[in-house]
Amino acid sequence: MGNTPRLPTVGNEETIMKQKVIVRAPVLTRSGYGEHGRFVLRALRTVEEQYDIYVHPVGWGKTGWLAEDDEERKWMDGLIQKTAIYQHQMQGRPQYDMSIQVTIPNEWTPLAPVNIGVTAGIETNRVAPVWLEKVNHMDKVITVSEHSRQVFLTSAYDGTDRNTGQPIKLQCNKDIEVVHYPVKQFENVDLNLDLETDFNFLAVAQWGPRKNLENTIRWFVEEFIDNPDAGLVVKTFGKGNSLLDREDMTKMLGNLLKQYENRQCKIYLLHGEFSDQEMHSLYNHSKIKALVSLTHGEGFGLPLFEAAYSGMPIIAPEWSGHVDFLFAPKKDKKTGKEKMKAHFGRVNYDLHPIPDHAVWDGVLEKGSMWAYSQPGSYKMKLREMYKDYGRFKKQAKDLKKWLLKNFNEEKQYKEFTECLKEHTPESLDVQGWFDQLNEEKYD
Repeated sequence: MGNTPRLPTVGNEETIMKQKVIVRAPVLTRSGYGEHGRFVLRALRTVEEQYDIYVHPVGWGKTGWLAEDDEERKWMDGLIQKTAIYQHQMQGRPQYDMSIQVTIPNEWTPLAPVNIGVTAGIETNRVAPVWLEKVNHMDKVITVSEHSRQVFLTSAYDGTDRNTGQPIKLQCNKDIEVVHYPVKQFENVDLNLDLETDFNFLAVAQWGPRKNLENTIRWFVEEFIDNPDAGLVVKTFGKGNSLLDREDMTKMLGNLLKQYENRQCKIYLLHGEFSDQEMHSLYNHSKIKALVSLTHGEGFGLPLFEAAYSGMPIIAPEWSGHVDFLFAPKKDKKTGKEKMKAHFGRVNYDLHPIPDHAVWDGVLEKGSMWAYSQPGSYKMKLREMYKDYGRFKKQAKDLKKWLLKNFNEEKQYKEFTECLKEHTPESLDVQGWFDQLNEEKYD
């Protein structure tokens, strides 16, 4: 079986046999969940003396795939190959001690005696009933923001027990831990961007209802329509990074801008595969001054986080996952005490139900709510950022310093691996678990 008890060795020390851990995640995709899966693997790699790591890669929506051919990719490919060989040796019935599943909760299923669900959570104010059911089948859940944690803990539904017919309340009854993404450091590269304007804002988002990109662009143009010195760089995609998708994005952006024939501000479209190094170079480009986002909500908000720890000023609504890293301590001038203060341009918003076209059964529930940014507030923040950039840049530098210290890789990897320690199969009837599973699947 997968788990082996401690074996005594010569002397007083004991050798702990490695636990077999299967990581099921979209680790080869260029996506938020792909980055989340790679974070889990990097964390486990720091304690390889404790875990024998296996990887089951899955796809993620319509996102593209990693193109890098570096040491980490070779390491992941080796784990994937090892997993395929092990599954073949076990005739398709592998025995792992622990599973770590990095996906939306709909896809979680018990794969081992100990099962850890890892998710970015949700950008609305409640999770779907099936998420709560899946959570309660896990031994622990790890998410990336306090917003996501609270939504899991406060979501509840009335129902009926299928066996007894008695009324029940479906709610989360498992541990929810928060472990943030870590900062990453890269050397800048020359992106050869042909930007005619010297003061440019940046938007990084998939073109779709959840990111509110159309209004981000539309209201920017309305604010700077007579300003030839202002620009907006839009890094986006619809369904991947193909040439056909680029044509679609060009057409959609062109149709939107037709409404503003007399505009003098510039809109630049960036499309295609960008490496991590290229994305970080974008955040540090001398002509790109601030990141803007009118997202309806984030489980975490990776582009916002990357821009923040790169020292880029940010404009965004003060709601959902990105709030975790856009606040930093600041000393009160009157009391001398430190308090957590916003270090970004806060856009006013209203909470309203998500539109019908955004409903996604089992994920985005009809009637759940997200943030709708107020256009006047957004335009005011754009104006303030343009006219008083020094103030926002100082805020951003202070925030960067805080994030580099408190969200560093070593700290986040340790927090993740610490979450796993209390959940081990050593005290369980491991063989009994596998016997029961095999009876259910194969008898």
